Amino acid sequence: MRGTADAWHPGCCGRSRFWGRLERRHPDTERLYSVVFQDICSRYDKTYSWDVKSLVMGKKAPEAAQIIIDVLQLPMSREELLGEVQAKLHDVFPTAALMPGAEKLIHHLRKHGVPLAVATSSGSTSFEMKTRAHQEFFRLFDHIVLGDDPEVGSGKPNPDIFLACARRFCPPAPAEKCLVFEDAPNGVEAALAAGMQVVMVPDANLHRDLTAKATIVLPSLQDFQPQQFGLPPYE
Repeated sequence: MRGTADAWHPGCCGRSRFWGRLERRHPDTERLYSVVFQDICSRYDKTYSWDVKSLVMGKKAPEAAQIIIDVLQLPMSREELLGEVQAKLHDVFPTAALMPGAEKLIHHLRKHGVPLAVATSSGSTSFEMKTRAHQEFFRLFDHIVLGDDPEVGSGKPNPDIFLACARRFCPPAPAEKCLVFEDAPNGVEAALAAGMQVVMVPDANLHRDLTAKATIVLPSLQDFQPQQFGLPPYE
């Protein structure tokens, strides 16, 4: 899934781990978002380009919708855009597949007792649609913090969602011992603002300048080597 965040905090492995954005890392929903937004924008001869997409990835839906309207000068209200997007996503989200490497990594970390969580900017309704076909997978996480959670005052690039997610580990995870996985520049900024390390797995279309701040950048989750961050290596 793209464009959501996950977190982990290993109690026995010496470091806490926080798994960043869930939507790219797991079901590949960013591709579906792009299809839906472009379908709407095409009616007004506008293009939902990667320049626009990079501005909204990781943000809460209302803020993202307003940015798209403002940048592309769409003749519709934020509420109208959100309503149409949600209706279209209802049909396509259940088709989202897990991203390569996600299932292997999460099962590996769970096997070794590494606490895991999800922190995603998606709201409750959107998250339920995205994960409907992968409920068993998401039960592997200790907890999930959504973008409409009362503790998340501001969306990414503010650190609120990562800090709230870290607090819910038992015991709470120190920020400096958390590792975030992200695909969005806004998510990377949020993780760094929270005082956490961040592994970025960006889309190949994202401008490389927008990946420079991440602790490490990987082309795929399949390339992640847990031992680089003090986690048990794959067998």
